Amino acid sequence: MNYFNYFTEIEDAFIRRRGKHLLLSPMDWALIESWKAMKIPLHVALRGIEKAFDSWEAKPRKRSVKSLLYCQEEVEAQYAEWLESHVGAETGDDDEAVAAARDEDEGLPFPRQTILEHLRRGRSALLQALGERKQSHEDDFTDALTRAANLLEELERDFKQSATADAQKLEVSLTGLERMLSDAIRSVVPADQLEAVTREVKEQLRPYRKHMDATVYEQTFDNLLLKGLREQFAVPRLSLFYL
Repeated sequence: MNYFNYFTEIEDAFIRRRGKHLLLSPMDWALIESWKAMKIPLHVALRGIEKAFDSWEAKPRKRSVKSLLYCQEEVEAQYAEWLESHVGAETGDDDEAVAAARDEDEGLPFPRQTILEHLRRGRSALLQALGERKQSHEDDFTDALTRAANLLEELERDFKQSATADAQKLEVSLTGLERMLSDAIRSVVPADQLEAVTREVKEQLRPYRKHMDATVYEQTFDNLLLKGLREQFAVPRLSLFYL
């Protein structure tokens, strides 16, 4: 991950989660600079931003988040936990030795190898979608596919090398990647294609609508709409819930 991408990925994640375009301040850029100087991995910084906004959305405040400084404490807490999880990890060991040292898979909902295979399949599907998309388009979606594949590779490597792997932290990162891809799809989907998927979802929900609370209906509608769009754009589900 080069110097430029480190800054732009963090800026993009902050702006997406905030919901409104907001240029980062010189103080925000200095904060990112300090994170890079501390050698905080990009995926750890992004997870900290996701967690900070998840906490904010769980208890909405009257004031909006205006600065990346809001995420500083969570990012640095995630980094401290990341460092702790890597104590004792041997990066030079071969795969057999590493697997033997981590045979217990304690605290994981699935065996570590099963999760790693899920991450590899997801990255392979993203790269396939990217190759097909590049034949006819170079847009925000192809950019998002590239970034997601790169970040997924970083997450896979980190999860494999962690002395104490944490599936919950991995899930936060995967959810962030899915959100980025969904936003990218929405930004490029042609109006007629979106309209067709919308009609299909409405027809699917028609028999149930009168029995559903309005909020539940809207959430279900959005979920099914995104499901249909992901299928049409060949974007896999990355969450561990889809293992």
